[in-house]
Amino acid sequence: MTALQPARQEPAGDGPPGAAGRTVRRIPFPVVDEITRHCLMPEEPETVHIEVHLPGRPDPGRLRAAFREALCRHPRILMRQAPHRWWRRRYEWELTGVPDVDPVVFPPPGPGALERARQRALTDCPPLDASPPVRMEVVERQGTGGGEGAGAGTVLLITINHTALDGPACLRVLATAAQLYGGADNAPAPPPVRAAGTAAGGAPQATPPAGGHGLVRPVRIAGEHGHRADGNGMLVVELPVPARPPRTGGRAAFTVNDQLLVATCLMVARWNHLHGRPSGPVVVTMPVDDRPRGTDMPIGNGTRLVSVGFGPEEKQDAALLTAGPPDPAAVARLLRGTAARTRALKAAPGSQLGLGAALLTAPVLPVGVRGVLTRALRTAAAPLASTTLLSNIGRIPYPLDFGDAGRPSAVWFSAPARMPRGLTVTTVSVGGRIQLALRWSHALLDDAAGARLGALFAESLAATSWPGDGRTADGGAP
Repeated sequence: MTALQPARQEPAGDGPPGAAGRTVRRIPFPVVDEITRHCLMPEEPETVHIEVHLPGRPDPGRLRAAFREALCRHPRILMRQAPHRWWRRRYEWELTGVPDVDPVVFPPPGPGALERARQRALTDCPPLDASPPVRMEVVERQGTGGGEGAGAGTVLLITINHTALDGPACLRVLATAAQLYGGADNAPAPPPVRAAGTAAGGAPQATPPAGGHGLVRPVRIAGEHGHRADGNGMLVVELPVPARPPRTGGRAAFTVNDQLLVATCLMVARWNHLHGRPSGPVVVTMPVDDRPRGTDMPIGNGTRLVSVGFGPEEKQDAALLTAGPPDPAAVARLLRGTAARTRALKAAPGSQLGLGAALLTAPVLPVGVRGVLTRALRTAAAPLASTTLLSNIGRIPYPLDFGDAGRPSAVWFSAPARMPRGLTVTTVSVGGRIQLALRWSHALLDDAAGARLGALFAESLAATSWPGDGRTADGGAP
């Protein structure tokens, strides 16, 4: 336990009417939660980090009360792991009705306070035995210095135990807290309307292979580190949104999500080329979240994972794509192919982790035995794991209006970067800019190498920008 994980204490208040009177009830772990629980590793904490930059400074008491009430209004987040024995058939969550601990922490302000909070988000995982498995640090900015994130204001830095829930679910709870604090409506904006039918240019498009990688062995990212170390490193930067061609018939030739996928592929291919690695198929895992964003949004781990493969179709362009800078015509071909693949993948139905995971978590054997099997299969399947993960949150659907503290000027997310992938790319769109968080395992990259990889991603994303003057009707934002 650290100073930022307070000891258990009686809750200060009852939350919404009836919250304190809720009986503690148990629900079985869903498939994703159980698989994650089996594979926890202390040296690589399973944390999701969210940081929300506000121009003003919220009142501490009002913010604490608003966040607490928001937790109670979304009772699925008020969970702790029930005591268990290895011979039981299921892990279970206990839904507590009210928090066991106060998750809101106010660390001492001063130089380096945000950097220290970010480091804690990578190393200090909220425990599963206290409800909620979430910590929010309220970090005051002093307005000194320059560069990324400079300026006075406040950063809400939230750390989530990913075994229990994901970033979009916690963001929904934060939107409720913003509404309770500031009084403004924080209802989600409607999702963008995507025109169906033909792609830009008017020609019917044949559906290509869905882009999964089957039994193809994906390429690994070349390691570069001065010494082995535990945990993750992270780089957060702000990038311009790359231009796209104008829409034709209400349909875009490709989306910013497609550009981010291509940029990720180019980053890996060019990095490996610079390190003398032979070219090979790059496979990017991409979360797809189909949940509603209203107050009825299911809280938990609710995304499904799909794989976007880059390999046989792009092999003939390998030399052109790894050049510095990449050949524009080859990048354009890659963008068109990627757009068709992602349309097919998003439209196809599917479970979160597939049939194999559902069978592996079926309550037939005791959880202790299933855990041994899960870890053994994960190790055996490591060579077939995707190259990296790209999680594009897109536009934040909520205003996140905190009244006197203002609306966010920047928002960053980052996902855990465990081996064998060892690298995750997470992006958010705020104010027409892309907020990029690159996170890596120290078993793969040291911090200097991670910074160079981040610069290579920025170059690769710029290479996907449409060369014409026109942008999409919505300004090119994701």
